[in-house]
Amino acid sequence: MLLRKTNSIFKVINSTLLDLPRPSNISYSWNFGRLLGICLIAQIIRGLFLRFYYTSEITEAFNSVNQITRNVNIGWLIRLTHANGASLFFILIYLHIGRGLYYISFYNYYTWIRGIIILLVLMGTAFLGYVLPWGQISFWGATVITNLLSAIPYLGEDLTVWIWGGYSIEKPTLIRFFSLHFLMPFLLLLLIIIHIILLHEKGSSNPIGASFNIDKVSFHPFFSSKDILGLLVFISILLYIILLKPYIFTDPENFIPANPLMTPIHIQPEWYFLFAYAILRSIPNKLGGVVALFMSILMLLRCCFSFKSNYFTPIYPLNKFMFYRFSVIFIFLTFLGACSVEPPFIGLSQIFTILYFSFFMLAPLTCKI
Repeated sequence: MLLRKTNSIFKVINSTLLDLPRPSNISYSWNFGRLLGICLIAQIIRGLFLRFYYTSEITEAFNSVNQITRNVNIGWLIRLTHANGASLFFILIYLHIGRGLYYISFYNYYTWIRGIIILLVLMGTAFLGYVLPWGQISFWGATVITNLLSAIPYLGEDLTVWIWGGYSIEKPTLIRFFSLHFLMPFLLLLLIIIHIILLHEKGSSNPIGASFNIDKVSFHPFFSSKDILGLLVFISILLYIILLKPYIFTDPENFIPANPLMTPIHIQPEWYFLFAYAILRSIPNKLGGVVALFMSILMLLRCCFSFKSNYFTPIYPLNKFMFYRFSVIFIFLTFLGACSVEPPFIGLSQIFTILYFSFFMLAPLTCKI
């Protein structure tokens, strides 16, 4: 009986994964989605091991992270892989979204919408995880970002106090952030499974832009070999960062224990939030900045809602120009988010914020024949 059930499971895997029909012309840029799934599972496993030694006490959190890094057997490897893996996770997801914009994959709007929800949950999970080391930037970054909720009319002040568990960031805040950071990856895993199911119902997009493609081949061995190569490149990059530049993505201020009485000179989030942070700071009004912050992500939904045609060409020159223009804007906003709040960076942030949102106004018009 057990052997029969095992054989049936292997048949399901073989029919759903190995023999899955795929467009014959998809390139290596379609690897990012599968790498993201592997990266999430690896992050969950590493986070589980870190949980064994981490202490969610404001007096012990910083020391427990040092204890993991210095005294726990291969703790340094698990901790650095987890921290740098988060940065590589965001690099992959930005490339994944960029590929979707370039090849107009948002015509499959159900899958695209679920993907944006995944991005929002992922950003929330990453923010909560960045607070846990309880260094200076972790503490003050959490203070600045959670204070933004106070800009919400009528409910803002009460909502901020409720999230803090008091009138400032203290022990209840850290416990809540740690609990949510531990649970949200499992929600991410569920959303990704739904995302994959919706993708398989309609099929993958492809570089020529057809909404249906009769020229398909099985997933294995034509694309499994590409996935293996992509995974090896990803592991090589991760090992290079861990072994040679382990703290390249870490702010030096975060090696100082959190001190509520001493504010760092320059508070900034992790690099993958800097584009949104630059947009937030470019708006003089606090409520307007919070709205612009959320709209910088939600504007991705406009693409699928404003695009209804089943006939399009992603290789249309104007569409390619708009995508490369958007990529340059995104990079400049990331740079400006790390700069001081002073001229000329404030004016440049406002200019690039306008250019950023203009992409979502004009891009759907450029991908129609």
